[in-house]
Parts: sequence; C-alpha cells; structure tokens
Amino acid sequence: MSQVTESDERLLIEAAQKDPSRFAELYELNFDRVYAYVARRVRDRAETQDLTAHVFQQALANLGKFKWRGAPFAAWLYRIASNSIADHARRNMRETNDQHSPVETTSAAVDLEKVERRARVFRAVEKLPDDQRRVIVLRFAEEKSIREIADELGRSEGAIKQLQFRGLENLRNRLSIN
Repeated sequence: MSQVTESDERLLIEAAQKDPSRFAELYELNFDRVYAYVARRVRDRAETQDLTAHVFQQALANLGKFKWRGAPFAAWLYRIASNSIADHARRNMRETNDQHSPVETTSAAVDLEKVERRARVFRAVEKLPDDQRRVIVLRFAEEKSIREIADELGRSEGAIKQLQFRGLENLRNRLSIN
C-alpha cells in the first residue's frame, strides 16, 4: 500500500461523497488495517470477515455524514468497527445467554466489558485535541513508530513524544471521570 497524504485522503473522501463508486479507492487503502483491527479483537475468521464487510457497508452508507476533522479516515473506520464489534458481542451474549452455563455467560460478560471499555477509550480519543488525537491514532491504532509519526507529521521526535504524553494524560483524566 502506498503512502497517501492527508490532502490526498481528503480529496478521495470528497470524491467518494460526490460519487459513491469512488469509495473503492478508500476501501482498498483501508481494508488491511480495518481487517487487522477486527481480527485482533474477534479471533474467528468468518466473524472477522463479516464484521469487516459490515464496517465498509456502514462507512459507505454514512459517507455523506463524514466530516473531515484532520484525523485519518481510518480513525472513523475504527470507530465504526469498534461499535460493530460491541454490537456483535451484545447480540452473541443475548443469543447464547439461555443456552450456556453460568461460567460461559460470565466469560461472555467479561468479553463484552472489554469491548465496551475499548469503545469508551475510542470515544475519549475522538475528543482529544487534533494534534494529540492524530499522534495517539497513528501510534496505537496504526502501530507506527515515533520516528514514522514525526516524519509523517513533519515534526521532531521530541514533539511527537510530548504530544503522545499529553494525549495519554488527557485520556487518563477523561477516562477516570467516566
């Protein structure tokens, strides 16, 4: 996958909003990372494939509502994925609640708690100041190194470390309130 600049990505999004057939380019650019994101959280291949397809269906259906805020398009897709995973876990828990032993139900509840905690974290990340949010998303969602982020954002590694530190502190404060 070639590196796409922020302005290129924004142009792709705007083009897809005007002509949904252009969404294929956004799909191609983001499929691998969304699939990996879902796979790390779901573990079942068929469910991963279904949820990934659902994420892109939702993204296409709601593309007109997408507002550019400086965060990568993938951050929006991760939020859709996170919500889809949480919904899927809740559905599974409801469907299996009557069919399983208390131990299995407890395990499903623990898994649901993890998913909901991740969703809370993701919502908190969305509320961070733009620079902090971008660094946190690039560092932890896209798993980029400090150096890669510094190069991508045109900043020093020290500045990226400081933004990461502030972003994490801000998240800790926001999550301790909730």
